[in-house]
Amino acid sequence: MSDPVGYPIPERDQEDGGLFDSALALTSRLDITSALQEFVESARRLTGAQYAALGILGSRGETVAFHYTGMNAPDVDKLPHPPHGHGVFAEIPTDSPLIINDLSTHPAFEGWPSYHPRMKNFLGVPVRIQEQVFGRIYLADKDTDFNDDDASNISMLASAAAIAVQNARLYSESENRAAWIGVSQQITTALLEGTDEEEALELIAKKMREVSKSCTALIVLPSVGDAWVCEIADGLNADEMIGLEFPPDGRVQTVIREGSGVVVDSMTRTRTMRIPELRGYGPALYAPMILDGAGAGVIILLRSRNQPEFDLADLAMAESVSKQAALALELAAARHAQDVAAQIDERAAISRDLHDLAIQQLFATGMQITTIKDDLEDKGTDPEVLDLLNQAISSVDESVKEIRQIVHRLREPDANVVLVERLRREASVARNSLGFAPSFVISLDGETLPPDVDANTVTQIDNRVGADVADDIVAVTREGLSNAARHAKASSLAVTVSVDGGQATVRVADDGVGLSPAQSRRSGLSNLAARARRHHGTFSMVPGDGHGTVLTWSVPLI
Repeated sequence: MSDPVGYPIPERDQEDGGLFDSALALTSRLDITSALQEFVESARRLTGAQYAALGILGSRGETVAFHYTGMNAPDVDKLPHPPHGHGVFAEIPTDSPLIINDLSTHPAFEGWPSYHPRMKNFLGVPVRIQEQVFGRIYLADKDTDFNDDDASNISMLASAAAIAVQNARLYSESENRAAWIGVSQQITTALLEGTDEEEALELIAKKMREVSKSCTALIVLPSVGDAWVCEIADGLNADEMIGLEFPPDGRVQTVIREGSGVVVDSMTRTRTMRIPELRGYGPALYAPMILDGAGAGVIILLRSRNQPEFDLADLAMAESVSKQAALALELAAARHAQDVAAQIDERAAISRDLHDLAIQQLFATGMQITTIKDDLEDKGTDPEVLDLLNQAISSVDESVKEIRQIVHRLREPDANVVLVERLRREASVARNSLGFAPSFVISLDGETLPPDVDANTVTQIDNRVGADVADDIVAVTREGLSNAARHAKASSLAVTVSVDGGQATVRVADDGVGLSPAQSRRSGLSNLAARARRHHGTFSMVPGDGHGTVLTWSVPLI
């Protein structure tokens, strides 16, 4: 027999043809699970064994996956777990087959568990991929003895299975890479659209969890002092993870210092676990958020115990996307600086308008009134009318002086300005971002201060609060107003700043959409908590009565 070109084709016997067909069927599979099942069934068919099974080994030599054929459903239901690889299984060499035609006489045979079917003979063959044992195939209960031809055929079939596994892995990696690239594009689009820091980080955590087939994703960021805290969480037990503090000598800090990620085979088997909340998970991946050579945070992906381990391809793609998370933080900081610059520019524009327009017009009006008064005085006009004109001129002069003081404060916003004035300025500036004027109340020892509060009361507040706490009160008020403007979608907002006895309290309440359960402590909220802790105070952000959100920040006055 010859092919169409004329070259002779060697004849194949039935056994060789079966092996060739089985190997061809194996290597054409692109799904690793179906390829391995095909391998097991082909091995059983080629040898005529009653039972065939393939144990996939993990990094510690344990069986992490098990494919079988030949057992009936009742026997399968009796098996509590895949074989551990002890006894006869442990005798299989790493580079050659093992034939045992009478199991009961082998020294390593440990007997049969009550739930296991009895088997008389056995063939075990290692499955090697790139010089490492990927798994072992077990064949048992052939009507006749296993022989060298069986061992040779299954060894060749194992080589074909290794090629099939590699092909399936390459195909899976290409699909995973495409999925990661798609996630990267979505994140890039969100950043270019101006998505704020918190929303961008939440999107990154969600998409990375989904594309990596993880059950939980955490984003750990720097907090107070040297602490690193989980600020963003998505997936299983996300609410319990937010706020977890990671130790300074743990994996998070190691990843930050070294600037490269790590893969953990199982959090359950980790000898030292400083965070009990993570012990229930299986494989884990730590990817650093690096920007300009500095670590800005760490993204942790967690899988359940029965999920496969992360591989180096997963780590490479996760590290790439984690850099975009660092970029989100950088963009948020840049936008904040831009907002501050815009406020400074706005104050400068207001001061110019007040100086160039309002003062000049008032000055001209005062000159006109003075001229009229002089003319009337020459004509002997009633003294009462002249007194009224003098009062009008004095009022214009006072108005000019007050506007000049306002211009000076706008040009130097924090220079020697009392706390009351700084707080009122924050409320005024917030009108633009809110779209309406917030209610703003300042109270001292239970008494609400009037708009024209006297200088003694203002000085008393400054003296009791102190410069350090005053700066934090202004920052907390600013952040509360800003957070409501960006997230609350509110139509009204009330700010109360009270100095009562030995306590200073800031309360910001809105009637917006309320606090989302998934919302983390970002958007400056972790900073507010840090400011409270620095003064041994408290911070909370809770749902309001029926709707909206109430932010409360309170510190003792020492």
